[in-house]
Amino acid sequence: MADAGHTPGHTDFDVLILGAGSGGYACALRAAQLGLTVGLVEKDKVGGTCLHVGCIPTKALLHAAEVADSARDSERFGVKASLEGIDMAGVNAYKDGVVARLFKGLTGLVKGRGITVIEGAGTMTGPREVTVDGTAYTGAHLVLASGSYSRSLPGLEVDGEKVLTSEHALRLEHVPSSVVVLGGGVIGSEFASVWRSFGADVTIVEALPRLVAAEDPASSKALERAFRKRGITFKTSTRFSSVERTSEGVAVTVEDAKGAPSVIEAELLLVAVGRGPATDGLGYAEQGVAMERGFVLADERCRTNLEGVYAVGDIVPGLQLAHRGFQQGIFVAEEIAGLAPVPVEESAIPRVTYSHPEIASVGLDEETARSTYGDGAIETLTYDLGGNGKSQILQTQGFVKLVRRTDGPVVGVHMVGDRVGELVGEAQLIYAWEAHPDDVAPLVHAHPTQNEALGEAHLALAGKPLHAHG
Repeated sequence: MADAGHTPGHTDFDVLILGAGSGGYACALRAAQLGLTVGLVEKDKVGGTCLHVGCIPTKALLHAAEVADSARDSERFGVKASLEGIDMAGVNAYKDGVVARLFKGLTGLVKGRGITVIEGAGTMTGPREVTVDGTAYTGAHLVLASGSYSRSLPGLEVDGEKVLTSEHALRLEHVPSSVVVLGGGVIGSEFASVWRSFGADVTIVEALPRLVAAEDPASSKALERAFRKRGITFKTSTRFSSVERTSEGVAVTVEDAKGAPSVIEAELLLVAVGRGPATDGLGYAEQGVAMERGFVLADERCRTNLEGVYAVGDIVPGLQLAHRGFQQGIFVAEEIAGLAPVPVEESAIPRVTYSHPEIASVGLDEETARSTYGDGAIETLTYDLGGNGKSQILQTQGFVKLVRRTDGPVVGVHMVGDRVGELVGEAQLIYAWEAHPDDVAPLVHAHPTQNEALGEAHLALAGKPLHAHG
């Protein structure tokens, strides 16, 4: 048990953590659980981006959007309801209530574990030293977990009024009539989905050839088809050129693949071109931490080049996902405590885009699998959700796509459809435990659930398709 009597004025800890987001607070909680004294430095609120301006509030908005769609489409289900409109004050109150309850729970956990929270902006000022408001704190081990920020593009000035980041978008007090979303990755697709459900005209501008380009091409194609049906306009292979603020909003100039310019007018421009590592001005480079393009370089055990200094979460190159940072934080605490934990494998981390429809995946996409194992050593199978009873009840379309090594384990699971994010847990186990289709096929999946779609896909890949054509 942690030393609950660790005096507030004490400045030396077993573990000193800079940043109390998903990675930092997870590391703090686990380290305290293992009997280590913990100092947790945070300039804003414990919980970081994910809890306050990221995962949680955006998913609350997405659920409100789902409710709006349910009301709008109620007649499909024989229910006579109507959508009078979106009360953004009410939506924000619901969203903020969810965040507040989780924040209260988290601060209670941190306090209950005897963790010393050091409020203020911290800077690394020594090998394992962080200075906050003139006071130097040291740790036998230092964990860097300073998180990320919303990127922009050169020459693109974010004003928080007409040109927004996701943080600004979460605080909007009205539904915009029209929006240009710059970036068709996870964040851009999620906000596009929300605003369309709320009644806005949405245009996505993406420089790459497809939306959610980090996913399997089949998933991108399915999302694009669904967005097209929903009336979401998207322009792929299209680059941002400039933006002019007008009396009505913004005029965004873009260039297509051939360099031909065009102008899109809208009320707002959302800049969703990814997140950068929040490392500027924190003293990392000055103290000799190895870095590249602002990211902190760490090995598979989250160790930097400096003895006793670790890095977790969005500042480390790789997937910028809250649950990755969370797991890395737990890993580092256990590593410091001498438990020799198993490293977090990047490809085994589940990925979910919470748009309508959702995209979920774990493991390798088909292209990566073929380049890794050889073109002839890979088999794929796609099971259409049309054969799944619960998906029909929900009136959602999509698929489960499996990628396997020929006569070997499943190395990738890719899913599209409403609520498929809830299925990625089993998909992760299949991938992480190197299950063969024959291992999964005999498992009983409850009926009727969408979970059955995973079972049916593995039955089909094992050579005994039932509710599948093949």
